[in-house]
Amino acid sequence: MRSCREIIMKAVQLHIFALVFIQSAGLQAGQFSSTVIDSKGNPVPDAVLSLVPSKAVPVNTVQEARMEQLGKQFLPHVLPVLVGTVVSFPNRDSIKHHVYSFSPSKRFQIKLYSGDAAEPVTFDKPGVVALGCNIHDFMLGYIYVVDTPFFAKTNAHGRVEMTKIPSGHYTVTLWHPRLKGNPDGQGQTVVLNTDSKVETHFQLKLKRARRRDPRADEYSDN
Repeated sequence: MRSCREIIMKAVQLHIFALVFIQSAGLQAGQFSSTVIDSKGNPVPDAVLSLVPSKAVPVNTVQEARMEQLGKQFLPHVLPVLVGTVVSFPNRDSIKHHVYSFSPSKRFQIKLYSGDAAEPVTFDKPGVVALGCNIHDFMLGYIYVVDTPFFAKTNAHGRVEMTKIPSGHYTVTLWHPRLKGNPDGQGQTVVLNTDSKVETHFQLKLKRARRRDPRADEYSDN
């Protein structure tokens, strides 16, 4: 017969095993996070990080997104979307806007309108789509279309976090509307498993920010 000590030790081992199994099962997939700073060490918001899988991942649902006009600005300034996403352009200003893009990835125009009258636009090719307003030439926004479902935009602290990433090999890409050259580390390969947490860091050289036109608040609402 086993001694009382052996029985207790066995029970403890089974308990520890059960805890490890439960914790592993609860972590559904890998986690990826990154910090993006500029050449002076300041956090960089609006940088889009993408994880491109070595094997194609099917996406069965049509995505929807919004790019508003408010205060004579495009909000958000940078909108990352997956290929095939349908984007609406609600005008929240009391004046009309004429939204357009001449970018190769998507050329379109939404002529003078207000409210929610504009038809949504489908972004069916990857790439950068620069937006403007034919009435207010100081307005500028970007839609960045990616062909991977694993992407996110840095917050005001230059941080981005992605969870529930399926196991596999991924190539990390980064884009920012004022990016100057290629950042170190772009194109690196990371491996994510069900129990892995990957952290990366980027330091970018940025072009000078375009200043908001001082006349922006002087336009009459008509």
